[in-house]
Amino acid sequence: MKDIYEVIILGAGPAGLSAAIYAGRSRISTLLIEKAQDGGQIAITDVIENYPGQMPEGESGPTLIERMSKQVEKFGADRISDTVKEVHLTGSIKKIVCVNGTYKAKTVILATGASHKPIGCKGESEYQGRGISYCATCDADFFEDLDVYVVGGGNSAVQEALYLTKFARHVTIIHRRDKLRAVPTLQEKAFANDKINFFWDSVVEEVGGDEVVQWMKVRNKKTGGITTVKANEEDGIFGVFGFIGLVPTTRLFEGQVEMEDGYIITDEDMKTNIPGVFAVGDMRKKFLRQVVTAAADGAIAAMQVDKYLTEANNETYYG
Repeated sequence: MKDIYEVIILGAGPAGLSAAIYAGRSRISTLLIEKAQDGGQIAITDVIENYPGQMPEGESGPTLIERMSKQVEKFGADRISDTVKEVHLTGSIKKIVCVNGTYKAKTVILATGASHKPIGCKGESEYQGRGISYCATCDADFFEDLDVYVVGGGNSAVQEALYLTKFARHVTIIHRRDKLRAVPTLQEKAFANDKINFFWDSVVEEVGGDEVVQWMKVRNKKTGGITTVKANEEDGIFGVFGFIGLVPTTRLFEGQVEMEDGYIITDEDMKTNIPGVFAVGDMRKKFLRQVVTAAADGAIAAMQVDKYLTEANNETYYG
């Protein structure tokens, strides 16, 4: 372990791993800190089909992340498993205080990601990746010509429902209120789409089935009545997509890094409002949250770290 690293990366999802690969390959002394398993959300994804260069016969989140992690090891980044307690990001030397030690660096890349708000029904965790999804862009084609259900009523839910109509036989939006919260233009598109139906004033109570989601209990909040939805016998499965919202993992950085709705604001070079501090991946305010964009964020941030360090060294040398 070094006394002062050139960069510390917080988080080993696709963005953090990508940053560690590029930083290590650029001979930047790097420390990668992750409290749990590598991969973040992608670690629980059973099938990936749209990542460029993946195994064409099929790829899972764990297999993709395993190769990324091996690349990090190959290019020499130091790694520790620890939980961050507090961060001190201002000044020329940044300090990361963890449960098992304190680490210092000239720059920091924040890559702590975000998590989907759970649907909140019984059986949800057991059927993630087996009928329950939180990403239409990732998983829509797995439900081609099948019935799918979208839980939520905001902009994201309606946008994803409209996207799913390109693949699914029918799309039903399940919303706990009697009207959508999405902007009027999205509502108009949803109401005009013949493939979209609605369960109003309703919440999902439970999902179940043999290995995959085959039935679901939906409770009407006003009447208390329970509707049991069953998969078509020929299909043997239907999809349940949760779009209640994301929760960025950024609380540790509040009061230091500029944010909007909990997401860290950066420019196109991944720079935050603090010199030497960069943010990448799902915790960053951005349009598309996918593995490929997370990896791109990480690569850009690592190269910006290299540029920042070079400029800082030149100023020291000539100053």
